[in-house]
Amino acid sequence: MTDSTTHNNYNIYSCAPKKDLKNQHVTTTMDGYDNKGMLRSELDINGKPVNGVTSINMENLSKVIVLNTSLTNGQQPPSEKPNFYNPYQHRDVKHPTSYFDTLIHLLKASLGTGILAMPSAFRNAGYVVGTLGTIIIGILCTYTIHLLVTSSYELCVKRKVPSLTYPGCAAAAFEEGPKMTRKFAPFARFITKLFLVLYQIGSSCVYIVFISSNLKAIADNYSSDSIDIRMYMVYMIVPLILICSIRNLKLLAPFSSVANCFSLLSFALIFYYIFRDLPSLSSREPVGTIKSIPLFFGTVLFAMEAIGMVLPLENEMKNPKKFGSVFGVLNGAMVPITLLYTFIGFFGYLKYGETPNGSITLDLPSAEILAQLVKLMLSISIYICYALSNYVAFDIIWESLESKMEKNEYKIWWEYALRISIVLVTFFLAVAIPNLEHLISLIGAFCLSTVGIALPAIINFLTFLKVYRKEGYIRLSLFILRNFLIVLIAIFAFIIGVSTSIKDIITHME
Repeated sequence: MTDSTTHNNYNIYSCAPKKDLKNQHVTTTMDGYDNKGMLRSELDINGKPVNGVTSINMENLSKVIVLNTSLTNGQQPPSEKPNFYNPYQHRDVKHPTSYFDTLIHLLKASLGTGILAMPSAFRNAGYVVGTLGTIIIGILCTYTIHLLVTSSYELCVKRKVPSLTYPGCAAAAFEEGPKMTRKFAPFARFITKLFLVLYQIGSSCVYIVFISSNLKAIADNYSSDSIDIRMYMVYMIVPLILICSIRNLKLLAPFSSVANCFSLLSFALIFYYIFRDLPSLSSREPVGTIKSIPLFFGTVLFAMEAIGMVLPLENEMKNPKKFGSVFGVLNGAMVPITLLYTFIGFFGYLKYGETPNGSITLDLPSAEILAQLVKLMLSISIYICYALSNYVAFDIIWESLESKMEKNEYKIWWEYALRISIVLVTFFLAVAIPNLEHLISLIGAFCLSTVGIALPAIINFLTFLKVYRKEGYIRLSLFILRNFLIVLIAIFAFIIGVSTSIKDIITHME
């Protein structure tokens, strides 16, 4: 039996297991992501599985399935058919996750360094625009995730596959769309993977800047000479390379547990500082400037979106119908996340006024030991998060390269070379843009307006266009208008957010 604990037996991002030719079974790991149904999650332009992997569970293929669920964006469930394929019934998950398990995973994926930047985001927008804007963005992000999950289910039904990854879903949508879009299916897969990799690398850059900024803030209290933040990044290279060289993800699990404890304790202490001697609301601006509001949008998008983890989590549920239902995992996670982000942004801005830094930790009293402890604990926690983020980026890239190195005796060295290269890329990007606030906004506007808002709407449009053509002119028009407006919002956020962030980065560097 294949050892499921080794890195080479799983794909951390796509959760696509690899085949054991000797025993004819599959094994995967990563927090329970061992879904055999992901076997055909990556399809080529002709609908055939890549890398020679097959997917259909032959034991269940002949079963008669009746769909007993409603789709989340208004589509009616397919009529009962003798040979209807229900993907939920064909998923063979060794350790399926419960409702609560999935809820915790999604909350953990959505709560990161972005929440610490919310007071800075509110400074750019003002407390009125910031409050309304965070709630609206939260609703928009939740809705587009619903569109993605619904589309993924429909595409699984059409393709008769148990589940799909995000890149596989994008490729399948273009293949199932109008004839003119089918030739773009491989390109859609590539673009989706590219933006996901860029997002993960961008997140890793944020982590480096965050750790360096907080270590510098601590050290400056004990030294008369202020060392440039870039030197702290240099000191971190070796530790970052070492932790990213760990090939077995399970070895990071104990560190991750410690990091979670540090994070919870740090947030409790941050709340203590926020509510200590709160000033009057009249001392703060209700509305920000036109120039700064786009920075708010990019920051909130970066903070809230966890689009890359949505389908893997849904695919691993014991009862996946509860993921996108009214009181399901998605709504159950996004409502408190949106409220928490609004809460931190509002009161953090109220406390620290018009000059908050890129992270609220940098606004805490620098001379107090308790505040220094918060910065140190969060730096350790984010150090672990950096390794996890790089795992995702590595696996997306390595998946495309591994098949070409099956017979290469230096394969293990190429793997380590790629891991180190990713660390060095994130290091140089962090050195180039050491401003935490601008970096977060740039990544949010550039990556998440694309894969978090625009792409789910495009996938949904291509997936259900044939269905709505049969529903009459009015419903078809509303369907087209809805997805068009979402894509238009994403394009506007991309252009305005990216241009504003780049201008501010250039101004700051001068």
